[in-house]
Parts: sequence; structure tokens; C-alpha cells
Amino acid sequence: MKIHEYQGKELLKKFGVTVPRGIPVFSVDEAVKAAEQLGGPVWVVKAQIHAGGRGKGGGVKLGRSIEEVRTLAGQILGMQLITHQTGPEGQKVRRLLVEEGADIKKELYVGIVTDRSSQRVCVMASSEGGMEIEEVAHATPEKILKVFVDPAKGLSTDEASQLARGIGVPEGSIADAADQIQKLYTCYVETDADLAEINPLIVTGSGKIIALDAKFNFDSNALYRHPEIVAYRDTDEEDPAEIEASQFGLAYIQLDGNIGCLVNGAGLAMATMDTIKLFGGEPANFLDVGGGATPEKVTEAFKIMLKNKNVEAILVNIFGGIMKCDTIATGVIAACKAVNLQVPLVVRMKGTNEVEGKKLLADSGLPIISADTMADAAQKVVAAVKKA
Repeated sequence: MKIHEYQGKELLKKFGVTVPRGIPVFSVDEAVKAAEQLGGPVWVVKAQIHAGGRGKGGGVKLGRSIEEVRTLAGQILGMQLITHQTGPEGQKVRRLLVEEGADIKKELYVGIVTDRSSQRVCVMASSEGGMEIEEVAHATPEKILKVFVDPAKGLSTDEASQLARGIGVPEGSIADAADQIQKLYTCYVETDADLAEINPLIVTGSGKIIALDAKFNFDSNALYRHPEIVAYRDTDEEDPAEIEASQFGLAYIQLDGNIGCLVNGAGLAMATMDTIKLFGGEPANFLDVGGGATPEKVTEAFKIMLKNKNVEAILVNIFGGIMKCDTIATGVIAACKAVNLQVPLVVRMKGTNEVEGKKLLADSGLPIISADTMADAAQKVVAAVKKA
């Protein structure tokens, strides 16, 4: 789960990380009031969307008067902000962060992720703040320093100081920078984040260390432990179909193809999509019904898939382990009738109650195309699309 920059800064502040004073707003009038409340000669008006590259896309502007803040807020609110992470369609800006200006002497980068290969928390830092870290990694990887932290011990002051010194923090600000990095680490661990990023982390003219931006992703499997983070969820930033699917316990991601996929198990779903592509087709979605699917869930899955007008055929691929094939078959039959299915349907099922499941499909009277292997299923669904 992603959150907005201003929400990330609220979290950082709770853990003692220094952030600029700022106020989230939802209208032009609120933006003006926020600037007046903050005071000062300069304000930053920042679009709040779940994507990076907002500045390059025109979503971050400097206002040097209250009237300029009003003008900028009017320009940015409601705009379709296009960045390298939104795709060509962009993302509508529905909220802003109005923030006090900062005296930037140096821009740095600090990020934290979990490194699966080493089973450690990787704390990364770079002197190239304000740039996309992926670009830095590609062009000048030597400018990214890494410390792999044993989660049982945590990030030590020595390790944090070494990182700060390595990225060019002035000697007089090393202690402050190390403290900020350690607090970011604590925030990362205690909130079950899987990404925490400050870009840029700045050194001010007076030597103070401030987090000028904040980006967080959280482990969705751990959100039940953090209702305060769940409260930050902004469904306007998410795909409506994915939100609807999650309400029924379905994992759904829409793609660009024309063959709908309904599978049980994420691994099998990925393999199914790969097999479709192998035989010249394009999957329209990733959809995992999980191990506890019911006929009702399967019906909802069909409805969600078919809301995508690009879907020209559906492939159901089930391995019956915990999930019984006859349960899925019952669901498939009910779904076909409920949605009055008008596109070709290929079903391949193996495992528990396979014979019973296949019999239910055969006796249903519906024009369901049966397949025995994954390759057979993929070839048949690709052929059905071409025929249609």
C-alpha cells in the first residue's frame, strides 16, 4: 500500500525525523489559508499523487507571494499530472501540500528496502539527492552506498555516521544526519514498510538535516497490525477494479491484453500468463481467486474481468489442492449464467475432485471449451480469440 508525501512526513515526524512545516489542502482557498498560517516569504505548492517525478511533470511549484500561491494551487489542483510513473494517461491531482520554503545547501538521498538475498535490511544513501535513484544506479552506481543491517541488532550509530560521511554530509552535521537515518530505520521497521525513501534529504545553510520529501510503501500482509496506516489509504489513487476485487478477497491487476485469466495461486497465475504469451496471446489481467474461493467469489471475479471491455475470451486454470475443482466448476457455471457470458471460455482443471468438476461443466449445457494441459488451454483460448 502506498501513501501520500504529506502522510509519510506525518509518520516521519512521529519517529523524530525533522520535516518542514506543511499543511495538506483540498482547495485553492485552503492553500491560501495554509500559506498565511505558515508565514514566510516563500512557499512550495506540491501535488499529492502516488507517483514520483511530480516536479518534472509540473506538479511542484515555488510561490513567492500569497497571490502566487493562489494561482499555483489553481493550476495544479485538478490537473492531469503525467510523470514517468503514471503512464501517458496521468493521474488527477485532488490534494496539495503547501509547505514552507527551505534553505537548501546540499541535496542527498536515503532509502531503505528489505534485501531478500541477504535477509537483511538494506539502507542506501547517495550524494545525488533530488535525482531518480534508478538513474543514479544506472549511470554512477559507485555513488550509492549500502549498509546491510541485521534486523536483530538494528542500525548502529557508527553505521549511520559512516553512511552520512560517505555521501558528503559536512562534519558538523554528521551527528544530526546519523540520528535522522537511524530514526528513518526505526520508522521503517516498526511500520512494516517495504520501502522508505527520503529524496531529497537536505543540508540547510545552517547545517540542519531535513527530510524534504517522503515516500513509503507498506507490506499489505501486515496492515492488520497498523489501522493508523490503513486510515491513510486513498482509493482515488487506486484502480477501481482492484479495489472492488480486494473487497471479495481477490487479487486482481488489470493488464493491456484481451484474454481474461482466472487462476488459483499467484505462481500458477504467472505461469498461465506466460503460457498465453508463449502461444501469441496477451493476458488482460492477473486474477488469483486464492485457496478459499466460493461460487459467489468466482461469479464476482467474472464480473470484474468482464468490466474490462478489451476481454475477448477467458481462460480458467485451476489446480485443485485446497481448492476443489467441483467448487470452481459450480462457480464457473453460476458466473456464466449470471453475466450472460458472450465471450469464449476455456477451462482447464486438475487435482481434487477433478472428475466431478469436469462432469458438472460437461452437463451444464454451456459452450465451455475443455482443455487438458496448460499448453492446450493457452492454444485453445488464443485460437478462440482469433476465431472471434
